[in-house]
Amino acid sequence: MSVPTLFEPVTFRSVTARNRVAVSPMCQYSAVDGLGSDWHIQNLGAKAAGGAGIVFTEATHVSAVGRITPGCLGLWNDQHQALLKRLADIITLCGAVPGIQIAHAGRKASSQVPWKGGRPTAPDAGGWVPLAPSPIPFVAGATDPTMLAPSGIAGIIGQFAATARMAREAGFKIVELHGAHGYLLHSFLSPISNHRNDSYGGDLEGRSRFLMETIDAVRAEWPAELPLFVRLSCVDYMAGGLTIEDTVALCGELAARGDVDLIDCSSGGVSPDARIPSLHAGYQVSFADAVKHGANIATGAMGLITEPTHAAEIIGNGRADIVLLARAVLADPGWPLRAAKALGAKPPLLDQYLRATIA
Repeated sequence: MSVPTLFEPVTFRSVTARNRVAVSPMCQYSAVDGLGSDWHIQNLGAKAAGGAGIVFTEATHVSAVGRITPGCLGLWNDQHQALLKRLADIITLCGAVPGIQIAHAGRKASSQVPWKGGRPTAPDAGGWVPLAPSPIPFVAGATDPTMLAPSGIAGIIGQFAATARMAREAGFKIVELHGAHGYLLHSFLSPISNHRNDSYGGDLEGRSRFLMETIDAVRAEWPAELPLFVRLSCVDYMAGGLTIEDTVALCGELAARGDVDLIDCSSGGVSPDARIPSLHAGYQVSFADAVKHGANIATGAMGLITEPTHAAEIIGNGRADIVLLARAVLADPGWPLRAAKALGAKPPLLDQYLRATIA
């Protein structure tokens, strides 16, 4: 039996992953002042030992005010960098490519962790004032975010670049910019949250300026031989919001620039009023397919992909170049091992686990 394409190696620039299964960034909300712990080491180590080709950190924030919650991971000082180096080392030791997603929460910052309700936290209750393209709170009753001036935008772009530099020094081989789910980069891209009338607002070109300048700054710190991914919310699911046509046009520009190697295709998150019309297995795969073939750029598919045959079909039929799993590997870190066996591929077992029996 031929090896399913899902379990063939994939190469981006100088980096080759052992297969096309990627562990998607998943916040653990378990850091203190941006600093992770042994929890983060064991969590990602288990995912890498489970056979994935690429393992991403959770969203790793470029500043304290850029965190979603007080429990979010950060990378803006030497102490953070030491922990992130341990993360890159354990992922590499277990045979996967270490990837890091760098992020700024924007107007969705200063919230409680999910198991405490996830509601916005006011500055007088231990929170902080969020930053945004326009002074529009994410939910009613939340603190109005500060509208970023051009100087503030430039400062945050510098923070993204500094975090990319520290990630490079820590040993990560893929960096992903989080431009989805209503966080800062997405909130500039979407007309739902960006009501500016300066050069960072208006049409799609203006609204994408922040993203393009961030890519330029990160690329200045990220070696040419290493890949750069971007996660996007391909549609906003709201009248007047981003459409798949907008995203294909944007990704066409990214493809032409040549700085970005893959679009991680997600959706939604810009407003609590958005409604996904049909939440089903693979509900976002069509976005990856449209971007891949419409913009001529590699894509990652995600969204309730749980079955090996489904993942194999997505890759085998050329609808995306990698699949990104979240809940499936959160529940079962060995999902890639079991998927390989189910599909007739050799499970990517570590030498120390060769005696294992895979159900």
